[in-house]
Amino acid sequence: MDDVDRKLLSLLQEDATQAYAALGKAVGLSAGAAHERVRKLRESGVIRRTTVEVDAARIGSGVLAFVMVDSSAWMGDSAESFAAIPEIQEAHIIAGSASVLVKVRTGTTEELQHVLRRLYEIEGVSGTQATVALETFFERPVPMG
Repeated sequence: MDDVDRKLLSLLQEDATQAYAALGKAVGLSAGAAHERVRKLRESGVIRRTTVEVDAARIGSGVLAFVMVDSSAWMGDSAESFAAIPEIQEAHIIAGSASVLVKVRTGTTEELQHVLRRLYEIEGVSGTQATVALETFFERPVPMG
């Protein structure tokens, strides 16, 4: 991956709907060459997927919480159990006092409480500590520099 690939990735993170002609022009390539580079980035797994960023509050999912999950066992084999809870946006095995960190979005704190109850149904989960975000200053894409 070179500087042109990094620039293409940065541009695509800003707006993945850009035409290959516009991408190519921005990095000094033809539309065909830009398309080929993006194709190779997809095939190699650098670009995992193309998606749309949605304002969660505007669709009724304005409660954002980060939940530290304690466990009595190794949780590395529990990915499917966490993924089965649709309100969980991300789940990470972590080092430290907790075993897993999850990012949860719900419409209400009552719905968050329901998610916490469901977490306790996962084998090995022994506790949770939820932190509710009051405001998000910013979220940024993966840096390409």
